[in-house]
Amino acid sequence: MTNGPDPSTPVLVGVGLGHRPPDGAAGATPLELMAEAAHAAVTDTGAPGILGRIDTVAVTVGNWELPDPGRELAHRIGAGEVRSIRADVGVLQQAPVSEALARVRTGRADVVLVAGGEAMASHLAAVRTGAEPPADVPVLPESVPDEHWQHDDSVSGELVAASEITAGFWAPVEQYACIETARAAQNGWTRRELLDDIGALWSDLDLVAATNPHADFAGPRSAEFLTTPSPLNRPLASPYTKWLVSQWSVDQAAALLVCSAGTAAELGISRDRWLFSRVALQSTGAVPVTRRARIDRWPAMGVLGRAAEQHLGRPLAEVEHVECYSCFPVAVRVQQLELGLDHGRVPTVTGGMTFAGGPFNNATYQSTVALAGLLRTDPAATGLLTTVSGLLTKPALMVWSATPGPHEVVADLAPEAAAATATVPSHADRHGRGTVVTATATYEGLDPVRAFVVADLPDGDRWIGGTEDLSLVAATVEGVVVGTEVVLEGGTCRS
Repeated sequence: MTNGPDPSTPVLVGVGLGHRPPDGAAGATPLELMAEAAHAAVTDTGAPGILGRIDTVAVTVGNWELPDPGRELAHRIGAGEVRSIRADVGVLQQAPVSEALARVRTGRADVVLVAGGEAMASHLAAVRTGAEPPADVPVLPESVPDEHWQHDDSVSGELVAASEITAGFWAPVEQYACIETARAAQNGWTRRELLDDIGALWSDLDLVAATNPHADFAGPRSAEFLTTPSPLNRPLASPYTKWLVSQWSVDQAAALLVCSAGTAAELGISRDRWLFSRVALQSTGAVPVTRRARIDRWPAMGVLGRAAEQHLGRPLAEVEHVECYSCFPVAVRVQQLELGLDHGRVPTVTGGMTFAGGPFNNATYQSTVALAGLLRTDPAATGLLTTVSGLLTKPALMVWSATPGPHEVVADLAPEAAAATATVPSHADRHGRGTVVTATATYEGLDPVRAFVVADLPDGDRWIGGTEDLSLVAATVEGVVVGTEVVLEGGTCRS
């Protein structure tokens, strides 16, 4: 350890994937894929003895249910007795990684395994054939996690506002489509200009996916195809189509192993496997979409970005490798804006969640694996990885490097994010007049039949509701509805 990092410095020493082709023919289960990823991570360290040193296992839960997935995973891979952590949907995917860094740094954990996985492709393939979907049967059915992490509205704020639930406005594609419409209006763009911007971004991601051997849906697909509704690219919520959103019907898992530099040296893990967290920041505070004064912005991510830059002593725009969480195009564009990233730079090393695949509640770990490979071959470089939770609600970011820097910063900046986010009250039952802030049309087949509308009220509050007024629906599809006045009639509106 002479002239090396402090022995307590946390290092990422092993990464691994579990993966099956997207046809789901293999009949995989999430636990099976996570075990495959964990074994791959152990192998990646070059030190098989690390398996017996794992004392903490944290697993993010996706579209499946196991009461104590961390302990089940430990049992499956032969890791012995561990402290298990279950992180439910609503908890930032980065949170287990940040906690691993903090526990290793302070000696509360020796080796931490973080994992997540999804087998939705196998599930859907079975459903299509009328077969019973493969499922993990708990070996430890009475076991409960030592720690069960959940989002708590009373502590962290609402992920979705009560008014949004009343209005039926809770599906991610509809909320992100409204953020996209608000962004276009703020930029003064026509619908065509917005689609050109989205198409250019997403077709660039598709090209990157073509270089990723683990990408499940690489094209190539043209910008025109991606942004044009068709039987092969059905519209979901204007301006979004199927191939403009995350594809979660995948069989993918990933695992990460974190220990101290001292443990890594003791186990004989080669120094060229080590990766250092330079920054691990998040905000666990939540402000729902319609309660944010500026629907097109995300001040919380800006707070994290400025804090990261202050610690690094350089702009994030200078970071050599970037993977922005890419559930929807507007998520990427808003992150680029808040973090000061060049809009002309392709913000992915994987190809993004549409083309590489977006396994539910663990895509951040797939991206970490890809980023680790790049940084190990480019020791002088740094890599930025972002995470989105909710509807541009809770942000997180990490900066990794194969070269150690100053003491890593691991922090929750929820109070600072809350102070930077202007809010307004929102309602689902108002009468009178309002001015449209944003809207999205929804479809039956290829036909737009309804729209969700968000409108500002004369008293400064906000209204959210639906409409079947076909003139309003058409104006929404054409991108000319923002700024127009509507008549509110309780939970609906008309032109």
